[in-house]
Amino acid sequence: MNSTWRVRLLAGFAVLLVAAAIYFPILKRKVKRQARVQQTSEEQARRELVQSLNTNVNEPKVKAKLFWASDSEDGTLAPTVVELPLSNDPVLRAKQVLNTLLAGPVDAELRTLPTDAALLAFYILPDGTAIADFSEAMANSVPSGVQSEELAVDSITKTLEANVPQVRRLKILIHGQEVETLAGHLDLTGTFPVGALSIAAPVATPPVAPGPSAASANTSSTSSTAPARN
Repeated sequence: MNSTWRVRLLAGFAVLLVAAAIYFPILKRKVKRQARVQQTSEEQARRELVQSLNTNVNEPKVKAKLFWASDSEDGTLAPTVVELPLSNDPVLRAKQVLNTLLAGPVDAELRTLPTDAALLAFYILPDGTAIADFSEAMANSVPSGVQSEELAVDSITKTLEANVPQVRRLKILIHGQEVETLAGHLDLTGTFPVGALSIAAPVATPPVAPGPSAASANTSSTSSTAPARN
């Protein structure tokens, strides 16, 4: 009996070894493929950063107001005026100012956003809600803490407020997905008002009452959810 169980046990181990030999290379290829996809999307976003900064170079430069950390070390933001050749299209204009914000100020210590973060997509819904999709570094590299997380989002909302008046509120996604928090504290499940004095609490979207008008509103919203890319 012991001999039979020993044979079965050895046979089971043999099957597991064969399965592992087949499965692990497949898993390794999947992981590498996913890493390449993510790297490609972030590299594309960085190419768009360079392109957006050079877009409309023949157009007259305008004074854009960007918000980075204040050098007073009091945890506040300070506006910096930068001359940029900005597009009149609100989506492209938003991409340009946000990519400039991501590129950072001359003084690296005044950065509000991670150096390796990238803006993957940006579009604006008809109701003024802006959807900003950032790479995973936005969540992984922001220093964990309420103040630093609020400072990061506040720098984005204030920069949009100063340069893209069509934006009324901001929804942040991380790599195309809604996440609960930015880096463990700041709630990202709602939207952030653009132009408010504080972004401590996101605004929940109110439910739409049933009826013909709601149906038409939903249809309009659905038809406008496709990202606008330039």
